[in-house]
Amino acid sequence: MAIKDNLAHWEAEDFGTNLIELTLGDLLDQRAAEMPEKEALVYNYPEFGLNLRLNFREYRDTVNRLAKGLMALGVQKGENVAVWATNVPEWVFLELALAKIGAVIVTVNTNYRQHEIEYVLKQGDITTLFLIEEFRGNSYLQSVYNIVPELQRISDPVNETLQSEALPKLKRVVLIGNDAKPGVMLFSQVMVLADQVSDEELAVRQASVSPHDVAMMQYTSGTTGFPKGVMLTHFSLVNQGHVSTGRGALGEHERYVTAMPFFHIAGSLGGVIYCIYLGATLIPLIYFDPLKYLQLFAEERGTFTFAVPTMLIAMLNHPRFAEFDLTPLRSLFTGATPVPVIVMEQVKEKMGADCSIVFGMTETTGAVTQSFHTDDFELKAATVGLPQPHTAIKIINPETGDIVPCGQSGELCSKAFSNMVGYYNMPEKTAETIDEDGWLHSGDLAVMRPDGYINIVGRVKDMIIRGGENIYPAEIEAFLMRHPDIAEAQIIGLPDQLMGEEVCAFIKCSPGATVIEEDLITYCKANMARHKVPRYVRVVEAFPLTASGKVQKFVLRDRMIQELGLGEVANLRTA
Repeated sequence: MAIKDNLAHWEAEDFGTNLIELTLGDLLDQRAAEMPEKEALVYNYPEFGLNLRLNFREYRDTVNRLAKGLMALGVQKGENVAVWATNVPEWVFLELALAKIGAVIVTVNTNYRQHEIEYVLKQGDITTLFLIEEFRGNSYLQSVYNIVPELQRISDPVNETLQSEALPKLKRVVLIGNDAKPGVMLFSQVMVLADQVSDEELAVRQASVSPHDVAMMQYTSGTTGFPKGVMLTHFSLVNQGHVSTGRGALGEHERYVTAMPFFHIAGSLGGVIYCIYLGATLIPLIYFDPLKYLQLFAEERGTFTFAVPTMLIAMLNHPRFAEFDLTPLRSLFTGATPVPVIVMEQVKEKMGADCSIVFGMTETTGAVTQSFHTDDFELKAATVGLPQPHTAIKIINPETGDIVPCGQSGELCSKAFSNMVGYYNMPEKTAETIDEDGWLHSGDLAVMRPDGYINIVGRVKDMIIRGGENIYPAEIEAFLMRHPDIAEAQIIGLPDQLMGEEVCAFIKCSPGATVIEEDLITYCKANMARHKVPRYVRVVEAFPLTASGKVQKFVLRDRMIQELGLGEVANLRTA
């Protein structure tokens, strides 16, 4: 027992697990040497003409070739390279090839629109952008052309670098696809460049990479409304895979089917890196589709998955669910949003899989707490597990900073190998999140039981979690208030049976102006990522205020819950 004096402070324990000093590139090389013929990566998409099956030797060789192509292209150690794409094979290869040469992969949400990608490219000092042409009617390439029109004037993108006043750090754009477009290289051309770099040169570059170098940067929004680049190291990524798969009792036999997006920590780590660490087979979906998910489980004999509750609900409720043999499916991880008990029950009954709960955030390289695979159903349903190995957790009074007694709610703070290095080029924001003693403040309200198991009861901040995606009201409010007809905007989260929460916007119009609710939703859809678009819009003349002039968002929320008849859903989520 790691708790003393009945205070909600779990002192770090190793649980018999040692941390390892290893880079992602070296980890891949180890697996290729140990199990060269073992199936490593499968893309079963005949409908797209994609049937890729690589063993670990072929996997490594493909990554090495791309790594050499990136070196020939001029990508230097420490450079930030962004990837804006669905879960295509090139995404996986880029994650590992960039790690081998000491560059940093910057993951980009596939829902981003023009103003959002422009912010990432500028704030993140991106030197190279890899992208697909479009997704769900959102033209990525056209957005980039709009931001840097100079790109289309490049006649030889292989040898000519971009010169842009808007984005002075951006040197090149690479298209993942087969059709040539003005000013951009093709991914295949980068692979051809590999012939200019020797295996020895790659080995020297790879040897220069330290496990404590930054390997990945993921953008997450903040209460200021400005996304922040979370910097994660090889060490934190490799060891998170090490401890999470260990507690989950996963092994090299896993055939891991996943639709978690690679731009998310649960995809890039919980999919790609988990499988390399285990020596397991990764079977990704290019994007979430419940029918395709079920088909891959059946056709590929999937044994494991990591899925947010909305994905599980969509599969369970699919009209063709009963057609598919899910017998091999043994277990799954779920989290990223509150997991309804009824979903866990249905997964066990209808899919035959046992759920394990993980809780964490991007800033903690994913999980800080996790269920044991041997925990009983009631324990998994009531808590988010115990702190992970080598992870200290305390629950504090947000006002005083004092550790609260067990059973009392407060802000969850963690200190672990998995804590981020910080936010890219945001030292003040980093200091607000990680205090001078190294404790990372999550903003989540939690309760620690006397046995150390933790329950999440709310949030200090007013973050909304919709289908596993973190949504921060301040960002949407700032966007809406740029609209000429809007004087003030307030965003709240409302309970939703399927998505966990939905976004609701309260609008106060500018003098003499009117706002049509449907028109505003259309405006949002055209200008921001779809998961941030309000489902509900209400125009009001005034907001309820505290004596100090602060908007009482809880009053707005209560009003809407009553108006929409969501009381039963709200009670289920807080029970």
